[in-house]
Amino acid sequence: MPLMTPQIDPRVVALAPGFRALSIRVDAAALVDRMVGAQALARACQCVTAGDVPWAQAHLSAWDQVFKRFGAKPSRTPCSAQALRKRVLREGGLPSIDPVVDLYNAISIEYAIPVGGEDLTAYEGAPRLTIADGSERFDTMKEGTPTHESPDPGEVVWCDDRGVTCRRWNWRQGVRTRLSAESGQMWFILESLPEMPRSALQEAGDRLMEGLRQMMPGARIESVLIGSPEGA
Repeated sequence: MPLMTPQIDPRVVALAPGFRALSIRVDAAALVDRMVGAQALARACQCVTAGDVPWAQAHLSAWDQVFKRFGAKPSRTPCSAQALRKRVLREGGLPSIDPVVDLYNAISIEYAIPVGGEDLTAYEGAPRLTIADGSERFDTMKEGTPTHESPDPGEVVWCDDRGVTCRRWNWRQGVRTRLSAESGQMWFILESLPEMPRSALQEAGDRLMEGLRQMMPGARIESVLIGSPEGA
């Protein structure tokens, strides 16, 4: 399994000094325990409603500020972790979607960190985090029908050689690279700002990898830290 390191545009780093992320690549195996994700999701929802990790509010507030710097309105399009946690607090939990999706959503909720999960077999070229010029294509759904749209000029997006895979940094994932337990190759990205300790980022990644190994014991997994190496 060749090492894959996502590319980060220096202009994005300038918007979010100290940004760092854990990139995890997985060659999937047979699914042995489908309940790992649902159980992790239930525990994560309980953690948010019963208490919280000490860095949660500072970390999510920092993401709000980063979104504002590239023109997004976090009250309308918050980072993915904020959106999930608000729904948990409003509804008391989240329904199960898919074993792997449940697992990475659980990590996002419990650790107050945006976590993306992508079907790597749908990618054309390596993932890269960059600033859109507004001409890129983003495949999505509207009223149950496949369609496409373009990001706003200046918007931070994840993309590959074919188009945008996630809009507004980590707000909304596209259809083309959507992940499921049936995906043969998986890629996860856990994105943090300095308000979240580096040790917590690594712990979140370890928990995700542990859950994947429980779910599919034959999986091959590699991880790499990208971005700022500084901080505790």
